[in-house]
Amino acid sequence: MIACLRLFTALCLAALLAACASSPSSSLGELPRTPDASIEQLLEQAATSKTPEKAALLRLSAADLAYRQNNPGQAAQILAQVPMEQLKPGQQVFASTLAAELAMARNQPKAALSALSHPSLQRLGELPEEQQIRTGTVHAQALEADGQTLAAARERIFIAPLLSGDAASKNHEAIWTLIASLPTDQLQPTSDDNLGGWLSLALAVKTAGTLEQQQAAIDTWRAQNPKHPAAMQLPLPLTQLKQLASQPISKIALLLPQEGPLAAVARALREGFMAAHYQAQQAGQKPPSIEFYDSSRLTSLDEFYRKAQADGVQLVIGPLEKPLVKQLSARPQLPITTLALNYSEGNQGPAQLFQFGLSAEDEAREVSRRARADGLQRAAAMVPKGEWGDRVLKAFRQDWEANGGTVIGIERVDQPVALAQQIANLFQLRQSEGRAKSLQSTVGSQVAAQPSRRQDIEFLFLAATPQQAQQIKPTLNFQYAGDVPVYATSHVFSASGDQNQYNDMSGVRFCETPWLLDPNDPLRKQVTAQWPQAGGSLGRLYAMGVDAYRLAPRLGQLKALPDSRIEGLSGSLSMSQTQRIQRQLPWAEFVSGQVQRLPDTPR
Repeated sequence: MIACLRLFTALCLAALLAACASSPSSSLGELPRTPDASIEQLLEQAATSKTPEKAALLRLSAADLAYRQNNPGQAAQILAQVPMEQLKPGQQVFASTLAAELAMARNQPKAALSALSHPSLQRLGELPEEQQIRTGTVHAQALEADGQTLAAARERIFIAPLLSGDAASKNHEAIWTLIASLPTDQLQPTSDDNLGGWLSLALAVKTAGTLEQQQAAIDTWRAQNPKHPAAMQLPLPLTQLKQLASQPISKIALLLPQEGPLAAVARALREGFMAAHYQAQQAGQKPPSIEFYDSSRLTSLDEFYRKAQADGVQLVIGPLEKPLVKQLSARPQLPITTLALNYSEGNQGPAQLFQFGLSAEDEAREVSRRARADGLQRAAAMVPKGEWGDRVLKAFRQDWEANGGTVIGIERVDQPVALAQQIANLFQLRQSEGRAKSLQSTVGSQVAAQPSRRQDIEFLFLAATPQQAQQIKPTLNFQYAGDVPVYATSHVFSASGDQNQYNDMSGVRFCETPWLLDPNDPLRKQVTAQWPQAGGSLGRLYAMGVDAYRLAPRLGQLKALPDSRIEGLSGSLSMSQTQRIQRQLPWAEFVSGQVQRLPDTPR
């Protein structure tokens, strides 16, 4: 009887072993587990291991343990000793994932994506859910850091069913953050799947003009998609919209100068602001009433606020004058929420103060973002001499270098007569000519040598007036640097329609307000029909006036939801932690005397 039991047990064990050997997990290989041993003990065991496969697995465990102990340098050193070809497919997935995590720790998303392109990743779905989550998470992070926002969202949607608890909630919110950051033209759903539902929700929210319309759009979407994850658990930013929508503004004070040097600027802002107000009325909305105040006759800010409070004002738009904005920012608090139409220097200011303007620094950061999105890393810069040029250069350089770029050379433009020499210096053309002369002297005869520019400059950051740019681009061509891409702020664009001027700047790329790049916008058409000057460079101020009106009921939303944006006519608007409205701009290029809109890139 005992012998029979032994035989039966042996047969069962043999069958079990045969099943294990033929199972997918066996062919994929054993994955490292959290070891009881230290890193040093694992490496000692690897050094004395009898088989290369076992040694490789032990080193893989040691590298993972070093990473978990927040020692990425040691982890990378150990991982480099693991030969991928000696690992089974599942172990290769593990090693590729760890390599990607280490690359992300070094802020190298392209290296992470390269690691995750290993052929073994095709079998990820056969591995335990824990490994699928780990690989999917770092893949999403790398895609996001590389600017592949939609692909990052798709990866997070893929791992969402595998998650639970706090991890599921964080991933859910991350999906919305990614989708909500996409430009409107990338939110066109092509299918009715999970991703299509997220895209249609974001599109509904972004294309709704007011908080009330946003709330209605969300309710309609949820009714149409009751089983979608976002309908069952509305992302936190969207749940906060209800509270914001329940606090409408009924009266706004518009505080602008009617006299003095800023009167013309104020007039354009006021006309744009009121155009948006009338458009809201025509659309059947119930816009707030507008009370006008003349800041050029202001004797005391305290007196103004007392009068505004007595008049029932709930929000102040203005002032425009920088000294007044500076005074407001120095106060501990304000009696009425205020959207200043200029920027102060330095600190944030009181909690009730928001600041909005056509900041050249925003455009410098936009150049940095666009060049980075286009895959460039090494820049040269040309800016005007003086305080304005210094500010713009500083903003560009800080953003560019903070994101891994380098600035190789800088020239400050002053007198146009010096342009040829400055560009020659920037691109080291004189050194090239000197080498040619030296060679000619050595060989003792004429040498056919065309001067060549330095090759490490990938693009030129340009902040200049149209007149300066009109001379700079031809000079670049003349100085053998015409092939260098030029990325400029909007200051190069006069919006005059002068084809000769545009021809001189052919190839120059520049950021600009949607107002000046989209002549078919319905509100712009109405405004330019009444005020033709709004179609030229003054149009930027009209656009700012429109956006000031549209920002008025949304300041609380932008403050509460830092990832949200308003697609305005002066740019795509968001709010910084210091409560300053920041603009991201679309791009265009001068091509054969015309302005040609460029495709948007992910933000």
